[in-house]
Amino acid sequence: MSRVRYDISPWGETDTYLFKEGTHTHIYEILGSHLMERDGVRGVYFAVWAPSARAVSVIGDFNAYTPGMHPLKPRIDGTGVWEGFIENLGEGPTYKYHITPPEGGEGFDKIDPLGFYFETPPKTATKIHSIEGYAWEDAAWMQRRHEINAHDKPVNIYEVHLGSWRRKIEEGNRPLSYREAAEELARYLVDMNYTHVELMPITEFPFEGSWGYQVTGYFAPTARYGTPQDFMAFVDTMHRHGIGVIMDWVPSHFVTDGHGLIRYDGTALYEHEDPRQGFHPEWGSAIFNYGRNEVRAFLVSSAMFWFQKYHIDGIRVDAVASMLYLDYARKEGEWIPNKFGGNENLEAIQFLRQLNESVYRENKGIMMMAEESTAFPMVSRPVYLGGLGFGYKWNMGWMHDTLEYFQLDPIHRKHHHHQLTFSFVYMYQENYVLPLSHDEVVHMKGSLINKMPGDDEKKFANLRSLLAYMTAHPGKKLLFMGGEIAQWREWNYKESLDWHLLDNPKNRGVQQMVRELNALYRDEGALHRYDCEAKGFEWIDELDYQSNLISFLRKGDESDDDILVVCHFADTVREGYRIGVPQAGEYETIFSSQWKRFGGWDEADEYPRLRSDTVEVHGREHSLLMRLPSLSVLFMKRVKS
Repeated sequence: MSRVRYDISPWGETDTYLFKEGTHTHIYEILGSHLMERDGVRGVYFAVWAPSARAVSVIGDFNAYTPGMHPLKPRIDGTGVWEGFIENLGEGPTYKYHITPPEGGEGFDKIDPLGFYFETPPKTATKIHSIEGYAWEDAAWMQRRHEINAHDKPVNIYEVHLGSWRRKIEEGNRPLSYREAAEELARYLVDMNYTHVELMPITEFPFEGSWGYQVTGYFAPTARYGTPQDFMAFVDTMHRHGIGVIMDWVPSHFVTDGHGLIRYDGTALYEHEDPRQGFHPEWGSAIFNYGRNEVRAFLVSSAMFWFQKYHIDGIRVDAVASMLYLDYARKEGEWIPNKFGGNENLEAIQFLRQLNESVYRENKGIMMMAEESTAFPMVSRPVYLGGLGFGYKWNMGWMHDTLEYFQLDPIHRKHHHHQLTFSFVYMYQENYVLPLSHDEVVHMKGSLINKMPGDDEKKFANLRSLLAYMTAHPGKKLLFMGGEIAQWREWNYKESLDWHLLDNPKNRGVQQMVRELNALYRDEGALHRYDCEAKGFEWIDELDYQSNLISFLRKGDESDDDILVVCHFADTVREGYRIGVPQAGEYETIFSSQWKRFGGWDEADEYPRLRSDTVEVHGREHSLLMRLPSLSVLFMKRVKS
């Protein structure tokens, strides 16, 4: 039997101090399992935080999962960490920790919370696996990432569930591997002119139906699609194609499966003991104890790990609202107020600020995004100004108002004009991402196109105008896969997208429109440069509710052409409509959601240029006399002489 040594450890005094303080940001270097060589002997160093355990041993297929054969010893520094070095052990074996709880009695088996690689679910053991040695080829991307991801650059995100974007139907309907998906998806994203891909959670998780939002392995890409090195190759491939990679990350709650983090050492270690603080009633999951220093170190280190080891470009933090409020999804008497009597989770707020300060400090050019659905102030403002420190916040208010407006029959829209214009009132209070995400096309909500009113022709027209309106509205963009091909079915995580729909010219037209919209957003500085600054927008007319119409300018710097945007959401053609313009001259239409090649009902794919008249309207000396197609969005530019 391989013996266990206790005189080998990567820990230093600084590690101990920072871990206890909750400011250690790289605990993956000292906890978990690590292949090492000491005194000419190769083996594996194991370390796990379990301060209340009476005993901890490593069990695995190398010792027939026999408790006690390879015991760990507690460190004497008061960290609550158990460690040991097992000689003559290499890469590949599976293992767990067998933990004897503080009150004695029967022990239980747990995963390694710092495991880098796990068995493919439904199996649950951790694997001894090195994540070193991958030969990255993205140096050029990493060097200029801070320019690519800047607030004044285009950020156009395609949200993907890796298990269902495409599947190998001919091979038992299996999902693509990381490497297969990398090549196919990268080519598609480049062809569609996206700038970034966002992956629904790929951190290891037991139940496929959770879509990855019920996590067990915060330091491991799911084994469903391959090895850690395979996922590195995925990110590397994206970067070599000029695509940034954002991942969903879930520090708001964790799965309660017995092999995971729940009551890890026989006590509420990662979570709160009191269910009013430690149990999430809406999701049936456990809530992290953000007031515990070691838990904050665990979570911050997890985020840091993905940036440092996997070259991730951004993290979208899931369910931030549930973290900020102690009474989230709870009735009166089901929550405990903070020390001031309020409902704000002061410890979670401290954690989020620490998180953002830590990862931004060490990783140049990254993006941190919050899915936050309330009016909590300054989510995307710096910590030193009192904010939470995120780079961006999802604009859930825009999403809800916009979809409610577009679901209305056009005859009723004039009574709901405020839902179209309200987002423009607050659009620069935060750095916003406009999301049409997976959450909007599941649970009987209907696909995007099926939310649209009218017959099929009008559904397509409404969808095209919705997507064009999103492109014109200030804010970065996010669209969930399938929206760009007008998928009729709701998303199903077990099945591939309905790519066969592209045999239909109408679906193919939507895809072509999205392709061209994405290029316009990327190439026209006025459409992206000031997504987060008020000087990027100017109203022409926001008040014509009777016509279901708004018009505005998107503005860039002196090198950019202003874009005149006219959104006409009535289902009748409007002849002889006059729009005020900032300058005299000729104007050309550079985009129409009703062009024939997009499946629209215009007879042509271009409109004649329009020359302005000296007729005052909308407070401007010059104006255009226009014909507005029904259910349309137009982008126009002044022709330079």
